[in-house]
Amino acid sequence: MRTADPFGPAGEPSASSAPQPSGLLDLLSVAAVVLDAEGRIVLWSPQAEELFGYSAQEALGEYAGRLLVHKRHLGLVIRLFNEVMGTGRSWAGAFPVRHKDGSTRLVEFRNMRLLDDRGDLYALGIATDESVLRQVERDVALSTRLVSQSPIGLAVLDTDLRYLAINPALERMNGITAEEHLGRSVREVLPLLDIDRLEAALRHVLETGRPLVDEYTVGRTPADPDREHAWSLSLYRLEDPGGRVLGVAGLVVDVTDRHRAAAETARARRRLALLVDGSARIGTTLEVERTARELADVAVPELADVAAVDVLDSVLEDRRPTSGAEHALFRALAVKAAYPTLAVRAADPPGHLASYGPDRLVTRCVRTGSPILIPHVDDRDLSHIARDPEAAALLADAGIHTYLTTPLIARGEVLGALGLTRARNPVPFDEDDLTLAGELADRAAVCIDNARLYQSLRNTAVTLQRSLLPDHPPHRPDLEIATRYQPAGSASEVGGDWFDVIPLTADKTALVVGDVMGSGINAATTMGRLRTATSTLADLDIPPTEVLRHIDKITAGLQQYATCAYAVHDPHQDVCRIAVAGHLPPALLRHGEPPELLDLPSGVPLGVGGVPFEDTTFSLRPGDRLVLYTDGLVETRDDTLDERLDLLLDLLGEPDRSLEHTCDRLLEALRDPDNPDDVALLIARVRPRRPGTPSPR
Repeated sequence: MRTADPFGPAGEPSASSAPQPSGLLDLLSVAAVVLDAEGRIVLWSPQAEELFGYSAQEALGEYAGRLLVHKRHLGLVIRLFNEVMGTGRSWAGAFPVRHKDGSTRLVEFRNMRLLDDRGDLYALGIATDESVLRQVERDVALSTRLVSQSPIGLAVLDTDLRYLAINPALERMNGITAEEHLGRSVREVLPLLDIDRLEAALRHVLETGRPLVDEYTVGRTPADPDREHAWSLSLYRLEDPGGRVLGVAGLVVDVTDRHRAAAETARARRRLALLVDGSARIGTTLEVERTARELADVAVPELADVAAVDVLDSVLEDRRPTSGAEHALFRALAVKAAYPTLAVRAADPPGHLASYGPDRLVTRCVRTGSPILIPHVDDRDLSHIARDPEAAALLADAGIHTYLTTPLIARGEVLGALGLTRARNPVPFDEDDLTLAGELADRAAVCIDNARLYQSLRNTAVTLQRSLLPDHPPHRPDLEIATRYQPAGSASEVGGDWFDVIPLTADKTALVVGDVMGSGINAATTMGRLRTATSTLADLDIPPTEVLRHIDKITAGLQQYATCAYAVHDPHQDVCRIAVAGHLPPALLRHGEPPELLDLPSGVPLGVGGVPFEDTTFSLRPGDRLVLYTDGLVETRDDTLDERLDLLLDLLGEPDRSLEHTCDRLLEALRDPDNPDDVALLIARVRPRRPGTPSPR
């Protein structure tokens, strides 16, 4: 490892090089012995006493050879001593010495000649236990090899967090030579990393002594400045045997491949989760606009910062696009942003019609049926994305830097396009994003197409239904009448509810409300047949029970079921005669009294057959009101029928108002816009008797 110079620029020892016990020297316990020219011991260090066993008093003045060397080696030792003293050449090697306790120990020696200021010669012997030295040498050799050849980066920093040493692996990781590291801080060497976080971790380890193990950090280094890398960092405080803090050692492992694999796995999981989420959230209703909003909601913010869903106007209007037209006419259905942004102003607001020329990317997308991906958007690209230069400027100010659009295709027909952009999210769109957006768009396209087809059928059924109902009830001299028909919510099929007001002989009036079970065009068609049959039978002026009996046969022949309330008002008798077939009871409001539900035999639905109907006659005087309705007005999934009927009576008991206002009030208070059933409502109030008109007997 390359290490920093312990001396400052003036050659003075740095603060950290002040005399301190050396851990390595203490470990080796190096002994120093000085002999005069005769071989007598004149200096004896404490380490010598520890190594050889003799105290200074015992050793000083003694011949070293006789004190420490076996007799059989004495001649060799004298010869070596004479060579050193005579030639001045040093001698090094291991030699067996005699310990005071009588044992023999192998000691590593370094012997050299010394000359003092008077010209006298001395011999200096430096010695340490040979086994300890060899262990240290092996440890140093192993450490050196491991540090220099290891793929793991290693750095040593001092207490000021400046580099003291690094190994070649860290040089390669950082892309900076060892010389450029030494004496500099991490902030100076690697400014592209999260320095504040890294320095805080280093100081924490330095101050507490608690190691930091396998801490991930992500960033860029001069070795690869264009791509992010990931490293596993472990930090340890360094101390000498005396506990003095020397600095921090850091182990750095490049885990970029593992990090990228984990990131890709996490990204794949997020994509899968987004697809699952999209399957659950897109297409919850049969409404085109809501489905488009659901697609945008799923795409933001997981996939894009801003999403726009635009559908060809020709698709929504169920007509073929103009042949050979270069421009594409879109209707914006949804715009969603992850945060307030100018990019929303650049998009077409929902419901807005916009014509895009052939040079616009969204036009090219729907014309070719192929997605378009622009990872890095420039000003020229923005001009082909936005509807006009002003919108392009807004996109630029919003920081849009990447774009993709993918067609909405269902059953081989291009319906529109999904457009996605990113601004705050710095990652450009890639092929994986394009594939994910395409899968979401395909899911939404099928749902939009189903909703479009359903709305077309529903519009046909509503048109048929309304065409089979009277536009306005006929004027009756003795009755004030208000009616309403409201189809089911846009996500539901039209039912077979109807009402009718039929003039009869002798100023009598038939009031009818019915409900064909089922929905769609079949229910509407059946309703038309039953209304026609009821009107025809009413002209015969037969009792309500007979009318229902005949309609029951007709309904059974159509293999349908229906409920019906049929009432006949006789103004000359101030009575009303009514029969019901499985229908909810009408409400009666007598002048000056609280409203009530008529207690009637409910009967069985029309179409059951074989069960006679019963009728009931009750008084209906001037000022009294009779309310006929279908179950769509009062039935819900969340409340009991009794609770809803009580609410109906409460609403009818409010201060007197016009019949038209009453109809609107009931629908407003009782009707859920998304109710899956339609409603027919008829309210009749007996007019005050005209002057000169005789009272009934």
